[in-house]
Amino acid sequence: MHLELTKDQEAFKSSIETFARDVVALRAPAIDKSGEFPSDVVHAAATRGLCGVTIPKAWGGLGRDYVSYALALEAIARASATVAVSLSVTNSLVAELLAHAGTDAQRERWLRRLASGDALGAFALSEPESGTDAANQQTRAVKTADGYRIAGRKVWVANAEEAAIAIVFAATRPGLRGQGITAFLVPMDTPGITRTARPDSLGVRGLGCMDLDFDIEVGDAQVLGPVDQGFALAMWALDGGRIAIAAQALGIGEAAIAEAIAYAKSREQFGKPIASYQAIQWMLADMATEIAAARMLTLKAAAAKDSQEKCRVEAAMAKLAASEAAHKAADKAMQILASAGYKSGSVVERLFRDVRATEIYQGTSEAQRMIIAGRILTE
Repeated sequence: MHLELTKDQEAFKSSIETFARDVVALRAPAIDKSGEFPSDVVHAAATRGLCGVTIPKAWGGLGRDYVSYALALEAIARASATVAVSLSVTNSLVAELLAHAGTDAQRERWLRRLASGDALGAFALSEPESGTDAANQQTRAVKTADGYRIAGRKVWVANAEEAAIAIVFAATRPGLRGQGITAFLVPMDTPGITRTARPDSLGVRGLGCMDLDFDIEVGDAQVLGPVDQGFALAMWALDGGRIAIAAQALGIGEAAIAEAIAYAKSREQFGKPIASYQAIQWMLADMATEIAAARMLTLKAAAAKDSQEKCRVEAAMAKLAASEAAHKAADKAMQILASAGYKSGSVVERLFRDVRATEIYQGTSEAQRMIIAGRILTE
């Protein structure tokens, strides 16, 4: 597959890199330190179209391809993993799913607001007993005369602190697992939603993660897509979400490599820069090679998202390779910087904490291996 970027993609990438360097990077340390949701930075990103990168222009988005989207998130994540994840949730998991499965009335009400950043989206799938086993939904949606009564608990809902709309998944036919789950569009000001802040996490702090308890009434018009087919919609959204997380991981990995190179060139031991020692050079070479390989898989997956009906395996491979390569890059950067990187408040220390989540959320590395193995064993 030919993956050379077009001039338009290069120009878009360059513009986002400038924004990330001049705006996002300046706020990243404070976001991490305070753990507060970066509303100002997300709003600034929205003014550049970064809340609706792939959404058609007819619905207020930029109408760009998935490769451009991946490049944008990679650039943002190089500056702040938190901002990149927030943008990926509202793009991949909410706006894109609404564009894909929503009615025109639903799109008219929400899609323009999401694409412009006037409204942020949240994706309420995970539950206390339903993480990797996402089909095991305990939240229930019981049919009423003109809608549904939804009751249950969702956990680790990113953007929930600021979100105006959430896509909530609930079992409409309990016991049928993936064949009995329905997706609902739920405004976050709906009476009966209780938000509980999550305790501080190791990294990607400031993501506005909350646990949500639901005891609400919704109308039939709030069903997203076919009744009982919500699990398939969730998996469709996660294909794009995993490509976005792969791009996020690449950005973190690149930032770690940059910190390691700069330090290796300036730090002297035994009378010369440590970059002159083979032990350091080989670590840097491995880091750069593995991130470059992961980028090719990520761009391949992004191109597949544009051109294929399904890209589940490509997305799984991209997320697996990028998250693990970035984790290794951050770990080796910590080793190269030693005490300078290990100290609280260093850039490498933040990257080291942030990168770990890329191997967990939107499907663990083990879940990605299950997807990949399931394909290659049946070919």
